[in-house]
Amino acid sequence: MAKKSSTKSRANAETMAAKQRDISVSEFFAKNRHLLGFDNPRKALLTTVKEAVDNALDACEEASILPAIEVKIEEISPPPATSKPGRYRVTITDNGPGIVRKQVENIFGRLLYGSKFHRLKMSRGQQGIGISAAGMYGLMTTGKPMVITTRPHKNKPAHHLELAMDTTKNKPEVTVDIETDDFPEGTGTRVSIEMEAKFFRGKGSVETYLEQTGISNPHCEITFIPPDKAGENPDLAEAKDSVEADAQGIVRTQEYSDRIVYPRTVDQLPPETEEIKPHPYGVELGTFLTMLNKTNEKQLAGFFKHEFCRVPPSVVKEVTNTASSKDKTITSATRISTMDSKAGEKVYNALQNAKLRSPPTDCLSPIGVKQMLAGLLKGVKAEFYTASTRKPSVYRGNPFQIEAAIAFGGDLPGDQQARVIRYANRVPLLHQQSACSSFKSVIDTSWKNYGMQQPRGGVPVGPLVVMIHMASVWVPFTSESKDAIADYDEIRKEMSLALQECGRKLGQYIRRRQRMKRDAQKRDVFERYIGEISKACNYLTGTDTQELYDALLRQAKAKTEIADAQLDDEGNFVKDSAGKLAKADDVIILDSAIPDDTNDDGSVAESKPVVKKKRVSKTTKKKRTSKKTSKKAASGLFGG
Repeated sequence: MAKKSSTKSRANAETMAAKQRDISVSEFFAKNRHLLGFDNPRKALLTTVKEAVDNALDACEEASILPAIEVKIEEISPPPATSKPGRYRVTITDNGPGIVRKQVENIFGRLLYGSKFHRLKMSRGQQGIGISAAGMYGLMTTGKPMVITTRPHKNKPAHHLELAMDTTKNKPEVTVDIETDDFPEGTGTRVSIEMEAKFFRGKGSVETYLEQTGISNPHCEITFIPPDKAGENPDLAEAKDSVEADAQGIVRTQEYSDRIVYPRTVDQLPPETEEIKPHPYGVELGTFLTMLNKTNEKQLAGFFKHEFCRVPPSVVKEVTNTASSKDKTITSATRISTMDSKAGEKVYNALQNAKLRSPPTDCLSPIGVKQMLAGLLKGVKAEFYTASTRKPSVYRGNPFQIEAAIAFGGDLPGDQQARVIRYANRVPLLHQQSACSSFKSVIDTSWKNYGMQQPRGGVPVGPLVVMIHMASVWVPFTSESKDAIADYDEIRKEMSLALQECGRKLGQYIRRRQRMKRDAQKRDVFERYIGEISKACNYLTGTDTQELYDALLRQAKAKTEIADAQLDDEGNFVKDSAGKLAKADDVIILDSAIPDDTNDDGSVAESKPVVKKKRVSKTTKKKRTSKKTSKKAASGLFGG
């Protein structure tokens, strides 16, 4: 049988051209929402809260307002099955400066619209995508518009808007626009989004994110109302606004019948950052030529002065001399309009080979040692805390700063892997842990040198929490969802050095704790027999029994003095009468109790640190007597 010929006409250039059209950025992300962190109902809820809280914190700090944020999640309809999502309403309210009316639609109804993308200044948000993408996800899953209420002036009514996004045009569609008095006193913004999601607790949950946000932002007060508490009426005894400290005088996270409060422990805002110009080492050739074409400056000297940082006149002279040739002489007074792309490339190459100072660091706002310790005290119940802040460094012309802190012992589980808390510009990173440079630096650190157990190619095992923070004007995330930091060599090196600084202090504490345990055991054994020895000496020599007993006991205490180490009200070691116990002002120690067996909890290996200490005891003693304690790397929360 003869095969039937196909009647379908072949496509040609004209028919293919008729099908081509522009793709809206919102339409692209609507089909690829997994790139923004909305790939499943569980993560979508977290991403929505994260983007709203990050924007609220940025706005409050820029307006010099101590942030007070309320996160409320209400269950509209329960999940029909365990594998199905339910419907929730997420409401985030802040006490920030508010938003002017004409900008509300653009901020919440358009993707890639914001004020942070083009400026080199540390901030949590960077791309102008997050909160508008959350509204788009809610619209796609429930058909409900986003509800925004904002009050930029405390003496005027608030603006109440309900808007949806036209994904084909990346434009907002406002359905309700009224003024209302239904808003807390003062200025601020409230965002409410209804969406399909899954609420859960534990690792990677909203509660975990808020807990870690409270640690990295001790100046912020966060009130969380989960679905199981959203319908509760506050008890009169719990309706008070003040949060009380515990028996140790520490203000920790507190849970009431109607809310969970992550209290403010620092009444001081982070240092205000300054915007900087691009550094030449971070600019590529195409970008440099584009800047030459679009600059308003007339001469090269003005171009380098106003478009870049760290390019003084002496460097401009050196660069222009190197870029000059027989055919064309280039000076600082050369007019930019006379330069072609070939001359611009020569100037660029000369600039990349010139020795330039690192970019300024006033664009960064690190958490700081005292603030990190205050945050860990609030969120982690341990007995030993220490922190370190590295000096600023540079990658691809972008300044960055690495900080690290650790908490050890206490109520932390001793038979599990250490918990790693990652931050970028004070924002917790909860997903893609294994792909993050922070996590890799923890694995690369040799924790066995500091008395911890560590399997090959893994994180240490024991009662340990490791916190790493990267502050930068442009954090190199691995994706648009901002879940992991890219693995640059300069960044990994600084992270490792910061962890090593904290690890050395941890090793000193573990060895001190082990020595206290050993000396206490020695004294117990000695005290069992000095009574009989005193009686025997009295029988042989006639020496007073009680006098000899007291003398031997004093000798035992002198030889095992570290077993009687005391802590002052600030958690530091108090010097004894002989002045042999140095006061540690770079750590916080809340519980100096010695466990009966340090190996029972699986936290510390007793044998290895003891052998290592015996081998290097003389060297360690010399270092302790000759070298002063450094206060630059880290300082105690209450120390100087």
